[in-house]
This record gives sequence, C-alpha cells and structure tokens, in this order.
Amino acid sequence: MQNLIEIYIQEVTRRLPEKNRSDIALELRSTIEDMLPDEYKEEDVKAVLEKLGNPVALAGGYRDQPMYLIGPRYYDLYISLLKMILPIAVVVSFISMVASYFIQYNGDENIVNIIVTLTTKGIITLLEVGVQVFFWLTIVFAVIERTDKSKETDPITNSMTKWTAEDLKAVTYIPKKKAISKSEVFGSFIWIAIWVSFYFNADHLLGIYENNGSGLEFVQPVFHQDILMGYWPIVVAVIVLEVALAFYKYVKGQWTNRMAILNLIVEAAATIVLLILFIDPKLFQTGFFDYMANIFSYSSTQLQFSFISITFVVVLVFAVISIVDGFRKARIK
Repeated sequence: MQNLIEIYIQEVTRRLPEKNRSDIALELRSTIEDMLPDEYKEEDVKAVLEKLGNPVALAGGYRDQPMYLIGPRYYDLYISLLKMILPIAVVVSFISMVASYFIQYNGDENIVNIIVTLTTKGIITLLEVGVQVFFWLTIVFAVIERTDKSKETDPITNSMTKWTAEDLKAVTYIPKKKAISKSEVFGSFIWIAIWVSFYFNADHLLGIYENNGSGLEFVQPVFHQDILMGYWPIVVAVIVLEVALAFYKYVKGQWTNRMAILNLIVEAAATIVLLILFIDPKLFQTGFFDYMANIFSYSSTQLQFSFISITFVVVLVFAVISIVDGFRKARIK
C-alpha cells in the first residue's frame, strides 16, 4: 500500500522541475495521509489516489501551465529533449565558433575587440542554433504525434483511457539514491560535447596564450593535431559508447547491474584510449614543455613526464570512482 503511494508521488514529481520536487512530494504525501482513514487498506489507498486523479494531470496542475504545445502524450518527452539538446547544441556551436575565430586570428585586434566580436558572434550563434533546434524538434514531434495511431501507451501517460490506481502497479518504484536525474544525463552530454570540441580543435584552443600588448595571442599548442587525428577511429568509438550510455541512462532512469557494467566498459575504454594517446612520443609539442621549463626551472623531459603522469592518474581516479559509484547505486533496493 505504501509502495502505491510512493509510486504515485514519484510519477507526479518526476514531471516537475527538480528544485520543486522535494517540497511537492512532502505536500502530496501529507495530503494523501490526511485523506486516508486511521486503519486504511489497499482499497482506501486506491480510492484516494483515484480521487486525486492521473499523476500527469496533477503534475500539470502544479506546473500551472498548459501542456498542449505538442500534446499530453508526448509533451513531457518533447520538453525534456528540448532542454537537453538545446544547451548541448549551443555549447558545441560556440566552441566551434571560438576555434574558427582563433584559426583566422592574425593578432591585430586588441582584447576589447576580441571580446566584443566573440560576444556578438556568440549571441548570433545562440539565436540561430536555438531556432533550428526548436523548429526541427517541434516538427519531428508533431509528425510523430499525428502518425502514431497506437493505443498501447504507458498506463500513466495514456490520456485516451480512464486512469485508475491499478495502473500504478505497472510502474517500478525507483529509490531516490538509485535514480538517474535529468541533470546527470544533461551533464554527461555537455561533458562529451566539450571534450570532443577541444579534441578536434586542440591545436587552436589548448596551449599557451601570451599578452602581446594588444590582446591575448595563442603562441604554442600542447598537442600535434595531426597525431591526434591519427587516432580518430578509436576516439570516435569512445564517443559513440559515451553517447549510447548517456541515452541509456535517460531511458532507464535508474542504475542497474547492466548499466553499471556498461559504465565500467565505457570508463575502461576511455582510460585505455587516453593511455594509448599519451604513450605516443610524437603527440606533444616539444615547444610547449620547453616554454614551461623556462618558467618552472625544470627540464622539459621532467615536466612532460609529470604532466602525463598527473593527468593519467587524475583520469584513472575519477574513472574508478565512477565505476564503484555505479555498482553501489545498482545494489540499492
């Protein structure tokens, strides 16, 4: 009986902004308990939940906004994907724009002009990408809604049949500590977008910048871009794995043993690829470590060894933490 109440609250709150979920969950739980008799049975719980109504409709009431832009069946998924895809597209486009700007930069502009130029182009990029993502995603969902004639939908979101408390038994209750939040998935996509953008533009973004009197100038990259690009097949394979894992997290919404194993595979693959890259003696620009050696009074060989060792150890530690945390959450009941 208590499980039915928790599932109902879960189905309401998961459709609300994360910052409001805890307060609304407490309020909703209190309301349900007040409506129940002292010695209640499962039939009493079902009657109260049915009186409160479909969790989708109740969530819409808490949002205090209509859900008819796309339609009740697909609205939540549409908004979730829009919130996720739009920032990722903006980040990728902005990094690509910055990289393109510095590729063409001739050192004649001062720092003020650079900031104004990048700000202006950034705003234009934001608007262009925002309009494109919104337009095409809306078109896709509009087509799906008008062509999907299936009546077999999620018992919770199916607005074509009368909702009853029995429908909650088809929903799996997900403990809070086991759940995967949308912000976690969003963070994964953002991180992938950032490191991919830097990987393919490393010789224009990662390195030493100097103030030449009229602004910052990129004087020495860390990596040989042609060597980096020589490893693109295995790098792209890791990208595909990370994107697939992020989508799998979004679909499942909770940690499972299978997901923990997939997370282990992805983390191991990414760490191995990094190791393969770093043991290539031609990957790093000698000029970068020569420049840093003059600053820190160490030999360039020592600095290169320290840079590789520290970077790899940090990545390995975070990978192990992620793997252990994944299996720990998967065991939560």
